Amino acid sequence: MEYADGVLHVESFLAITIGIVALFVGRRINRNLEMLRQLSIPEPVTGGLLLSILLALLFALSGVAIEFEMGFRDFLLNYFFATIGINATVADLRKGGRPLAILMLITLGYMFVQNLTGISIAVLFDVPAVLGMLGGGISLIGGHGTTIAWAPVVAENFGIVNAMEVGIACATGGLVLASLMGGPIARYLVNRHGLEPETIEPQDVGLAEDQPNQIVTYLDFLDAVLAIHVTIIVAALFDEGLEYFDINVPFFVSCLLAGMLITNLFAGRMPRVSGMRWPNRKPAMALIADLSLGTFLAMSLMSLKLWVLIDLAGPILAMLLAQFLVAVSLAMFAVFPLMGRNYDAAVICSGFGGISLGSTPTAMANMAAVSQRYGASHQAFIVVPLVSAFFISVVNALLIPLFLRFLS
Repeated sequence: MEYADGVLHVESFLAITIGIVALFVGRRINRNLEMLRQLSIPEPVTGGLLLSILLALLFALSGVAIEFEMGFRDFLLNYFFATIGINATVADLRKGGRPLAILMLITLGYMFVQNLTGISIAVLFDVPAVLGMLGGGISLIGGHGTTIAWAPVVAENFGIVNAMEVGIACATGGLVLASLMGGPIARYLVNRHGLEPETIEPQDVGLAEDQPNQIVTYLDFLDAVLAIHVTIIVAALFDEGLEYFDINVPFFVSCLLAGMLITNLFAGRMPRVSGMRWPNRKPAMALIADLSLGTFLAMSLMSLKLWVLIDLAGPILAMLLAQFLVAVSLAMFAVFPLMGRNYDAAVICSGFGGISLGSTPTAMANMAAVSQRYGASHQAFIVVPLVSAFFISVVNALLIPLFLRFLS
């Protein structure tokens, strides 16, 4: 650890150790608070948010900020999406065709509504309308990465000197709300309509609550790790090919695609040094997915600088509240009925809560918590990340400059 200028820098090894501790703390809290279990709040969300609140109190009392080195966290994200790709089959993709198209259209409409909502709240509070973009598609459905990319453009072109702080505050608040809304939405829909999975299938992430004792040997675990590493190597080659054609996608998307490609084209046709069959939908693969996603999310949330939200209250909090209400309403009254009013639709709604205000990993964590409680939904774990990773990134890259030109 190094301390300089009021900031304590925590290196990767200690950061991931603290993240694991936060996850276990969240697990113990969830086990002792029935309300959190009933609402399917992910354990890493509980632990990560608690730690971020404690760090915010430390900053308020001492002025010392703690920053974590997050390199290993991003490695876990690639691991997780490789497992999702490995678990995807052609049957899932065929089944996801129509729901995928419907969710894309819903999301497109929502992205317009989200920007218009932010702009309306900004005008209502008599602040520059462009702040509504920073409290809309840039920070919420776009996330921290999009915020970091576009905030300097807003600052330069519109003279908003604190554009980065406003954007990061909205992205941070949105991530918190997204982590908390998915589980309760799914629980309400499942109980209100008496929903359950059509068939009992292995989990995409983790093990079901009623099947905690499945045996995973060290060879099962290593075989799954080997498959993931092969997938990531293929993803790296795929990524280089895309860069040659000037196409840039997040590396975790390449991991998702590589896993899908290997599972559907080569798995069962190629010899494996382990002598085992390709480990898609095996308990070891689900276990690694759970480990990767849980630790990633705990580290992401514990590193949030919540004090930024305190400094930028007023219209920012109003924007977040309005966006939260819009996202919940859309999930309940548009996504659920249009996706079929079935169990898969309820799980997709929990994921939509994640991508509408947070990020793809948040969406996946929401769906993992729900599916582990009520049952697997392979369709949700294919449809939601494809919409979030591909569609949103492409559309937002076109939509943001369109709105900024309108506001200039």
